[in-house]
Amino acid sequence: MTLSPAGPGTPPGEPTRRVNGGLPRRVHVGYALGSLATGAFGTVPGLLLLPYLTDTLGVAAGAAALLVLLPKAWDVLVNPVVGRISDRTRSRWGARRPYLLLGGLALAVLFAAIFAAPFGSGPAAAGYVAVAFLATATAFAFFQVPYVAMPAELTDDHAERTRLMSWRIAVLAVAILVSGAVAPAVVTAGGDGVPGHRWMGLFVAALIVLGAVGAFLGTRGAPTGTVGESEPTLRAQLAVAGRNRPFRALLVCFVIQSAGVATILAGVSYFAGQVLRDPDTGPTVLFACFVGPALLVMPLWTRVGARVGKRAALIAASVLLAAGAIALVAAPVLPAVAVYLVVAVIGVGYAGQQVFALAMLPDCIAYDTARTGRRQAGVFTGLWTAGETFGLALGPGVYGLVLHLSGYVSSDTGAAAAQSDTARLGVLLGFTILPALLVAPPLLLLRHYTLTPADLTTAAPTHRSADHGVVLGEKSR
Repeated sequence: MTLSPAGPGTPPGEPTRRVNGGLPRRVHVGYALGSLATGAFGTVPGLLLLPYLTDTLGVAAGAAALLVLLPKAWDVLVNPVVGRISDRTRSRWGARRPYLLLGGLALAVLFAAIFAAPFGSGPAAAGYVAVAFLATATAFAFFQVPYVAMPAELTDDHAERTRLMSWRIAVLAVAILVSGAVAPAVVTAGGDGVPGHRWMGLFVAALIVLGAVGAFLGTRGAPTGTVGESEPTLRAQLAVAGRNRPFRALLVCFVIQSAGVATILAGVSYFAGQVLRDPDTGPTVLFACFVGPALLVMPLWTRVGARVGKRAALIAASVLLAAGAIALVAAPVLPAVAVYLVVAVIGVGYAGQQVFALAMLPDCIAYDTARTGRRQAGVFTGLWTAGETFGLALGPGVYGLVLHLSGYVSSDTGAAAAQSDTARLGVLLGFTILPALLVAPPLLLLRHYTLTPADLTTAAPTHRSADHGVVLGEKSR
């Protein structure tokens, strides 16, 4: 990717070019603001949608698991298509930024609609949630895929991408903390049940708008790579991505780990109510302990990555996360303070797992560009976000299945029904052993991730074919 400084004639607000230099702080902050949107949508459905279905709309746990899983599984199909559309977009705002604004605003409106509950409870309400969630997941794809593609084009400096991801993960931690810890409190303050969830939907929608508009405005005039060539068909692009061995190993590992993290999110409300016996304040405190440490340890993880490398740091963080989850099996006999401390340890591991996986993705994209000379970051990030979205949906789905198998009883009162000892055991194991099994074993796949900074600077071959663009706001050239 060839970058050059913008000349004096560069129009205000137009993308500039930069060679291996540090990005302006404004771009770091502006780009990171988009994580308010991704963090809110990535957190709240996984945290509250399953209990909303089982304990407010009266949907059986097994059916609720499918309703949570299937709409997001749709993204596995749509995300690569969105990536290709983004790759081929040409506009005065660049290839990615139009989707930050338009996709983000659509995401906010549709998210609020998920919890509008126009049909009360029962099968009609469950069907409505499924359709609304499907539409919201599609809007999220049009925001997230271009958003995640941007770092590989903002800079071609290996270390700068890690700094950019550190900013993003720090804001992501704030977004997860605010949305995940405050959303249950908003439900309670709004009267629980359907009314409380409606207010919560509006609150999260406001966070999404703030993140989308902030990212769009904050990346105005940001550096970007020159427009290169892409494979002529989506099938060809997917084939190229499949031949990228480091990307393939990292993707599969991250998808499975995302499912593990999602089981923790899905189990927070159940764990607080059935194990800690604190359904009112327990979810908020648990979530604060899970996400809060990320704000403190992010600089530490950055130094660890600089010392031992991203791959080794990802392994260390994942092992810490899994070990903490296993230790939490003892929660029924531990004092609440000890439980919260263990959850904080899990949060430290989670912070590192996120930052290093996301910092390694742009390196995989740069490696592909160096090998092929083609610009197709959108397809890679489309596959990545499809996998991540599927993993985040699979976690609640699997957790719901565990609840179903353990005999969890649903309710349409807005409060959990009385549960058997077997059901409470299912709540505990789904929150502890299950995520550990999904986070640790996939690390074996990283044996195939062998990228070094030298691999990212290999001379790219020259291609003759043109990259035809989807044009927004101007004529095709």
